[in-house]
Amino acid sequence: MTYSYKPIVPDPGLTDPGKPRPKAVVIGAGLGGLSAAMRLGSKGYQVQIIDKLDRLGGRGSSLSKDGYRFDLGPTILTVPEVFQTLWKDCGYTFENDVHLQALDPFYEIRWQDGTNFRVFKDEKDMFAEVKSKFPQDYGGYIKFLKDCEKRYLFGFEGLGRKPMNKLWDLLKEIPGFVRLRADKSVYGHAASRVKDPRFRMALSFHPLFIGGDPRRVTSMYILVSHLEKAFGVHYVQGGVQALADAMGNVVKRLGGSVFLNQSVEEILVDKGKASGVKLSDGRAIKSDIVVSNADPGWTYKNLIKKPAKSRWTDKRLSQSKWSMGLFVWYFGTKGTKDYWKDVGHHTIINGPRYRGLLKDIFDKKYLAEDMSVYLHRPSSSDKTVAPDGSDTFYALSPVPNLKTSNPVNWEEMGKIYKEKLRKVLSDVIPGFSETIETEFVLNPEDFLSRYLSPYGAGFSLEPRIFQSAWFRPHNVSEEVENLFLVGAGTHPGAGIPSVVTSAEVMAKLIPDASSIRTKL
Repeated sequence: MTYSYKPIVPDPGLTDPGKPRPKAVVIGAGLGGLSAAMRLGSKGYQVQIIDKLDRLGGRGSSLSKDGYRFDLGPTILTVPEVFQTLWKDCGYTFENDVHLQALDPFYEIRWQDGTNFRVFKDEKDMFAEVKSKFPQDYGGYIKFLKDCEKRYLFGFEGLGRKPMNKLWDLLKEIPGFVRLRADKSVYGHAASRVKDPRFRMALSFHPLFIGGDPRRVTSMYILVSHLEKAFGVHYVQGGVQALADAMGNVVKRLGGSVFLNQSVEEILVDKGKASGVKLSDGRAIKSDIVVSNADPGWTYKNLIKKPAKSRWTDKRLSQSKWSMGLFVWYFGTKGTKDYWKDVGHHTIINGPRYRGLLKDIFDKKYLAEDMSVYLHRPSSSDKTVAPDGSDTFYALSPVPNLKTSNPVNWEEMGKIYKEKLRKVLSDVIPGFSETIETEFVLNPEDFLSRYLSPYGAGFSLEPRIFQSAWFRPHNVSEEVENLFLVGAGTHPGAGIPSVVTSAEVMAKLIPDASSIRTKL
């Protein structure tokens, strides 16, 4: 069953012909760009979104094939509040446009020794699971939860929703970083609280879903465990594509426009100020401000032809640490709805190694023989993703990015790696390969070509401590006036909540439409 789009109908009466609205161009229709466009529309700008893909959502878009719908990127929503606030600020109600399904358990983690660990919403269920599986670490787990809440209050509600474009913005937060031991890694912090290596993995793997190495990413990111506990884990009915479409609807209601299948070749700069964009077909679109939801690496290296960059130079970008790559196998299985009843919406399948595999991926840039896999089965929660009685899956394995002197030749290795992945999955969903009706694969080379992601990185810049906050590309450009940036590569970082709040931060930095209108 192919997913159909809802009609987009702008609300009438938004513009006053006697008072022209200042214009804004948003490059990219990912969730960051859509959030930015919504906020700009609510502030009085006439917004145009331009995206090279044929659907909204960027990495959160989907592909429909042979009656199956595949969400290509993010699969969960952990902080509905950021969307509720976004909709409210635009004059609408989130729940009227988007329907969420709370998942419980959130996900299951499986190890090769046959043990498993499920993460629940209810605190009593969660405590019972820990006592059952890791009784000796129960006390340490309680301390870990308190640690997570403190970092959530400081890192997400505080730091993550404030502009970080001035050095003083960072300096005044240093006491908090020191107090909360931001110098420790996520894995290091988990290891200081619990002893079982499996439990250490269960409490520290989350940075992988925003592109970071748990051994290196600052311990501030343990706040993700608190996000799950406080807000739950949700599935968007219709997939994240439906969320992106709903955001596009709001942009239209606010008088904005969306143009798909069109690429931006250059950000036009006049006397040091962004003045619009040039499309790949040669057309120029003039605007008062430009917002880029393209990866900052692509924006600074490829879209700004002049003036010469002072901070985000080609050399600095090449020396930066980029997130790992992803190998993702999408497949639909025919007539399997009643198979594999023990496999839920989200399953994490651990390989024989944890830290050793991380070292191969991030340090050696080596495609290891073993792997760990995230298995997504949305058909367990959403009947619209597959024909009646069938299943939709994707299996994601972290792999090295292309930033190495000897990158993986995916044209050569793709089939070999997929066969290894098939063997891993056969232990969890036995016999699945005989039922596959449709399939396709994305690898780091596809991320480079489809999403213009430098080095095929899955999540832009890795969120290490010296690539976070002020050290990350700012939401207002350091290079060009009237240019703003949103999305995973900017402050506060990757992951749906952070991508959406990047536009919230941008809105605090952008001039009011009324102040620009007076100059028109």
